[in-house]
Amino acid sequence: MNERPVTWKRDPQTTQAHLPSGAADCHCHVFGPRDRFPYSKTNSYKPADAPKEALFALHDQMGIDRCMIVQSAVHGHDNAAVIDAMQARPGRYLGIALTPPDPGDATLDTLALQGFRGVRFNYMAHLAPGAGPEELRALAPRLAEREMHLQVHMAPDLIETLSPLLIELPVTVVVDHIGRVDASLGLAQPAFQALLRLLDHKNLWCKVSGCERASRQEPPYADAVPFARAVVERFGDRVVWGTDWPHPNYRTVPPDDGDLFDLLPQIAPNAAALQALLVDNPTRLYRFEEN
Repeated sequence: MNERPVTWKRDPQTTQAHLPSGAADCHCHVFGPRDRFPYSKTNSYKPADAPKEALFALHDQMGIDRCMIVQSAVHGHDNAAVIDAMQARPGRYLGIALTPPDPGDATLDTLALQGFRGVRFNYMAHLAPGAGPEELRALAPRLAEREMHLQVHMAPDLIETLSPLLIELPVTVVVDHIGRVDASLGLAQPAFQALLRLLDHKNLWCKVSGCERASRQEPPYADAVPFARAVVERFGDRVVWGTDWPHPNYRTVPPDDGDLFDLLPQIAPNAAALQALLVDNPTRLYRFEEN
C-alpha cells in the first residue's frame, strides 16, 4: 500500500472555459515514477508519483496544447523526469530546470539544447535556499547568452527585499504564483503593492498561477481572482498562467483542476487578454515555435 500523499485529484471536472488553440500550461511538475526517477535524498517531501501520463491526460481533457514543466525540489537537481516528459511530446513541452547556484557552462549548454528555457531558484521557508545575490549576478548574463531566463519562487515578505537585485539583473526574470501573496490581506497589502512596483520594470514577468494557494476560501477561490486579474490588466504582455499540477505542498486536500481552469475567464475577462495569457505570451517567453 502506497502511504505517500497523492497531491492531485484523479478525476477532475472538465472546465467550462473555452481555451484558445495553442493554449499553454506554463507551470506544472512531474513526480517519478520513483522506480525510474528516484526522489532526492536531501528533500524531506516525498509525495506519491505524479507521472507524465497523468499530466498529459489532464491537458488533453482540458484543451492544453503546450506546456512548461518546472523541475520540482522532489527530484532536486536531477532533471531527468522533466527531460523524459519533454521527449514524449517534443516541441510542445519544454522545461525549467533546478540547478546549483553556479552551474557550469557545459551544464547550461546541455540544458538549453534539451529544451530548458530557464532556471528556477526557491526563496521559501519550506524549500532549500536559492542562489545568493552575487551568485545571481554572475549567473544572469550566462542565462541571457543562452536565451534562458531566471524564475524566482519567493515568499511575499521577500518581494521588497529582493526587488532591487531582480531589477538590475541583465536577464528576464519570472516571478512565480503572484508572489505567493495572501489574498485575505487585500489588494492594498504591502507585498502585493511591492509586486506591482517590481513588475513595472520591463525585464520582469509574472505567473498568475496559484490562486488556490493565495486564497483563504474554499473553491472557487474568489478572493484570489482580483490579484491575478489586476496583474493581467496592468501587465498583459508579460503574464503567463499555469495549473501548478500536481500541487506540491498544498495545505489541504488537492484542488480540482477543473475549478482552476474555470477561473481563467475571470482572470483574463476578454478574448484578447485570454489569447495573450495562454498563447501569445508563452510563445514569446518560451519560444515554443523554435522546437
